[in-house]
Amino acid sequence: MADWQPSAGLDQIRARAELYRTVREFFSERQVLEVETPILSAAAVADPHLDPLRSSYRGPGQQGLQLFLQTSPEYPMKRLLAAGSGPIYQICKSFRNGESGRRHNPEFTMLEWYRPGFDDRQLMAEVEALLLAVCGCSSARYISYRQLFIEHLQIDPHPADAMQLQKIAQQHLDIDLQLDDRDGWLDLLFSHLIEPRLQQATFVFDYPETQAALAQVCEDEAGVKVARRFELFVQGIELANGYLELTDGEEQQQRFLKDQNTRQQLGLQPLPIDERLVEALKSGMPACAGVALGMDRLLMIAESCEHIDQVLAFPLARA
Repeated sequence: MADWQPSAGLDQIRARAELYRTVREFFSERQVLEVETPILSAAAVADPHLDPLRSSYRGPGQQGLQLFLQTSPEYPMKRLLAAGSGPIYQICKSFRNGESGRRHNPEFTMLEWYRPGFDDRQLMAEVEALLLAVCGCSSARYISYRQLFIEHLQIDPHPADAMQLQKIAQQHLDIDLQLDDRDGWLDLLFSHLIEPRLQQATFVFDYPETQAALAQVCEDEAGVKVARRFELFVQGIELANGYLELTDGEEQQQRFLKDQNTRQQLGLQPLPIDERLVEALKSGMPACAGVALGMDRLLMIAESCEHIDQVLAFPLARA
């Protein structure tokens, strides 16, 4: 057997080192501080669509302490912001159970950064500048979630109900699904019919209010409540996910509880809420925008690779 060897070529391993150097120079020039936070946490991500990997600690002081490998460094980084860190970034390992495939590995590298005083539009511009520095991508397109659905599927997604969305899905896709969840249909239409067409670097912004996650909710120019959230797609690949960050501790706690209720409705095990994050927000986190970007996918794009294994030294099958 030869599976002791890395799946990535030496050129890609060297390219990763160069990518990290470029990213660190990018943020150093902008006086954004590099930080490090724990990968293990006593709390877990609330998002019912993410399944964290679990661990436990046995030793002095704690016996059988349940821990979770982070799905992103978001929560501890926001605690640093509340403590007065100023603008910060981190390159770190993150983990998501059940995610493996052409663009997924359960252990992956994430770049995450936060900009106090920025809104989501300003942060999109900085993400575009990083993309240009790393892989020379041409100017990005900026388009709202609504405009994208109208352009590709001739429907405004905000007032559309589940039945209307199901009808469109059945017209375009050979599927036999029964979903009561409106967001489930929106995600299906987006991932199957829109995302593959986003070959040019494209920022999609103003997502439905129900998909706010940890983003602020505001009214758009039409008076519709939307999430101040954006995603970046390049060559049909989701590369980054950013927010005008929620800073209200009470609202954050309510969203955590809502996510827990959703988990129970889906038959999923409840997970411990990050009360430290809630307290940090209540103490006063500065207004800011933040974004998480997949470094492995960015390297795939920069190196013209088709599979994530081509840029990983030892993916899941060789770990």
